[in-house]
Amino acid sequence: MKIIVMIKQVPETSDVKMDEQSGTMVREGVESIINPLDLYAVETGIKLKEQYGGQVVAITMGPPKAEKALREALAMGCDEGILISGKEFAGSDTVATAYVLAQAIKMVGDYDLVLAGERATDGDTGQVGPGVAALLNLPLSTYTSSIVDLVDKTITVERLTEEGYEVLELPMPALLTVVKEISFPRLPTLRGKQRAKKHEFLRWTAEGMSLERDKLGLRGSPTRVVKIEHPKVLRQGQILRVTDEETLDKAIDLLEKFLGDKEIITKEGKG
Repeated sequence: MKIIVMIKQVPETSDVKMDEQSGTMVREGVESIINPLDLYAVETGIKLKEQYGGQVVAITMGPPKAEKALREALAMGCDEGILISGKEFAGSDTVATAYVLAQAIKMVGDYDLVLAGERATDGDTGQVGPGVAALLNLPLSTYTSSIVDLVDKTITVERLTEEGYEVLELPMPALLTVVKEISFPRLPTLRGKQRAKKHEFLRWTAEGMSLERDKLGLRGSPTRVVKIEHPKVLRQGQILRVTDEETLDKAIDLLEKFLGDKEIITKEGKG
């Protein structure tokens, strides 16, 4: 069985920066990690390989430094990694990203299952997985919380919904986006890290993949960020530390004045 896991390298949550001119995320010079939610997809793929045999291929689109995410996936237990990289992909939204990943998966070929995290923590849209499924015409289960069974090219899964859980049977090949409930990501082993460090990834470019240029990067992205606004804290608070009877009375007086100014209480209602 061949399992393809789509992963993404994202900025550390505290380091997210936006280019206000282009409306795109700044990735250069920012510390990046593998998307935490994709780790659950990687673990799911490895567990399925251990149970049923086969191969797990991790695939990502991003700048050259995104190979760090691939090496982490290999250290966990994936067998192969594919890095799709080039300036043509810069600024891609979910539509352009799904197009490139779908074409890459076609090139890999002969696959049984495609896995992805529920969403990426930088964009938080959850659109790429379903977009790839639509482009490849694959059966789709989103918010997959467990794999119940896999028999005769049919996979039975349980997915999380607002009303509870739903059980689906999907003919394979199929695509699943997974939530945290499905697994607990393992830590990379020393042997896995040594293997990943020496491994030569497949590196694909737009030219080598024969992609349509008008579907790549900003040109192929219908999403536009037209304005960026930074939240402002307009409320001002006052902290009064109560240490004795005098400061307690002062705090009560200030609170009563504040509630009175806001017309939350009246003089008649104080008692």
